[in-house]
Amino acid sequence: MLGGSALALMAAAPRVSLANYAPKPAGWRSFEITTKVVLPRGGKAAQAWVPVPALAAEGWSRPGETLWMTNAPEAELVEDTEQGASFVHASWPEGEGNAEIEVISVVATRDRAVSLTEGSEAVLSAEDRAHFTAPTALIPTNGIVLETAQGIVAGLDGELEKARAIYDWVVEQTERNPETRGCGLGDVASMLHMGDLTGKCADLNSLYVGLARAAGLPARDLYGIRVAPSAFGYKSLGAGSEVVTKAQHCRAEVFIDGIGWVPVDPADVRKVVLEEPPKTLTLGDEKVQDVRAALFGASEGNWIAFGDAHDVVLPGAQDDTPLPFLMYPQAEIDGTRRDELAPDEFVYTITARELTA
Repeated sequence: MLGGSALALMAAAPRVSLANYAPKPAGWRSFEITTKVVLPRGGKAAQAWVPVPALAAEGWSRPGETLWMTNAPEAELVEDTEQGASFVHASWPEGEGNAEIEVISVVATRDRAVSLTEGSEAVLSAEDRAHFTAPTALIPTNGIVLETAQGIVAGLDGELEKARAIYDWVVEQTERNPETRGCGLGDVASMLHMGDLTGKCADLNSLYVGLARAAGLPARDLYGIRVAPSAFGYKSLGAGSEVVTKAQHCRAEVFIDGIGWVPVDPADVRKVVLEEPPKTLTLGDEKVQDVRAALFGASEGNWIAFGDAHDVVLPGAQDDTPLPFLMYPQAEIDGTRRDELAPDEFVYTITARELTA
């Protein structure tokens, strides 16, 4: 246990009318996140990289202590500020028995609601602005991405107007695809070239980030996991139990001078359309309109962030192919990277328990 804290089970969130609910800063909630990894390695050398919550954000995210238990002779917490990713890295030499590690982290979070009225002194440094408008391997900012962004914001001058126009475009032009593996890849240019604007959160929210960056707006993906039910009362927007192994979710943010980082989540709007009863919803339905309005400028504190890194290089990996992002545990056995979405490749479970009294 961490610090001897009593662990309270997550209570089901009451059903709340969307018309009467919107996220707003209130009390902090603390969660204990436990990731258990088991690698049946057949006597071969192995490695594992387990992401941990590390994104510190004023007003809504406070990472705490990370501890681990393992039979690995070598394990360390890596806080890679250059890449924007933090993880526990463990290595096992050749030998008998499974390679096993359990990583336990504490993090505090709460609801966000950003005032969309300019008036703060929020600005990005030139270095940060360059970083958050730069292309990544799967999110180019030229070619078809640039052309699409320019078409969306044509005739608009203000940063907030452009940010909202891109949000509305992504909400209206995309669809959630339940057949997409995991959270998707976020291959933005391919989506636009193929005319297939479907996928899951890492696809739809990365599309937002790519279009925003191409339009000159600093933007970033935040990779994390849902840890509690949604106060919206929608099952699709929260975790349904303490077992959150498949509850990964990517959110997005755009930076507006004079306002700061603004949360945006067009992917969750599309998730409500597809998954909420009676599963025949459209953008015109009231419950969808309400969540669409709420998720530009606000976000719920039932989710924790690991980091915002793209093109992640895992230290020590024999397969040095960069990951598009780090949201799932990663592993190698005998130098071969395992498929994090295939349970026969290696086994991991993630649980979340609320510590808040």
